[in-house]
Amino acid sequence: MIVSMTGFAAASAELPGCSLIVELRSVNHRYLDVQVRLPDELRSLDAAVREILTSEVKRGKVDCRIALNHALPGATTLAINAERVVQLRAAAAEVLRHAPGSAPLTVVDVLRWPGVLTEPSLAPEALAERAIDLVRRTLAELGASRSREGEKLRAMLEERCRGIEAQIERVAPRVPAIHTAYVEKLGARLKEAGLDPDLDRLKQELALFATKIDVAEEVSRLATHITEVRRVLAAGGSSGKRLDFLMQELNREANTLGSKSVDAELSQAALEIKVLIEQMREQVQNIE
Repeated sequence: MIVSMTGFAAASAELPGCSLIVELRSVNHRYLDVQVRLPDELRSLDAAVREILTSEVKRGKVDCRIALNHALPGATTLAINAERVVQLRAAAAEVLRHAPGSAPLTVVDVLRWPGVLTEPSLAPEALAERAIDLVRRTLAELGASRSREGEKLRAMLEERCRGIEAQIERVAPRVPAIHTAYVEKLGARLKEAGLDPDLDRLKQELALFATKIDVAEEVSRLATHITEVRRVLAAGGSSGKRLDFLMQELNREANTLGSKSVDAELSQAALEIKVLIEQMREQVQNIE
């Protein structure tokens, strides 16, 4: 499957006392470039997060942002520290034993005592584990996003391949006739100029010129490169660099085809092919 280097994914989880958010963005890049931004509480996860990302993403600039939003005071359900209440009750009983006339503790007194009411929170180890799980989940969504974009790119490249093949099929059968007609036309002009095209020297020059304007090899190579593009697209995987190389080869053959052309229809076909190749080249830059 062809994978695009462009994608976005985000996921969040509500945890005791806070919310955890992971965002992953990726764009095209010549190599793999991973940027990780973490809150202070999760700073120790930098290496682990990078390892997870690089195990799945092979090329592109990936920006990973993990945010930890703590709940506002009073926004979470309060919990009773039962152990603290037991300790407080034992202390109150001890006071009453020594001072029987003392007023007993009320519920309000107990609730006001430091450490009795607590807000729920995760231990650092549990928070780190949840963060890693969320990164993995977000990365899976990013992979799905990149795959969907990659499928669109593959369809676009296939369409352009068909366009190039159509141009090749249109002009390929005419290449021998174009070549022969132009050589004959050149011979006729030599006769009009009073020169004998059958002289050995002129024959050699005509043969050399005929070789220079022969585009059969360029047409054949264009077809071969298109076949290779289709093979790479079918194989999938990290194929961006291979496809980029093939775009350079296609462009080279199209340029040569245009420079050798001695026929208006062939020149037009070469121009159309160059336009299609340029459209492919732009999209190939986004493939992993």
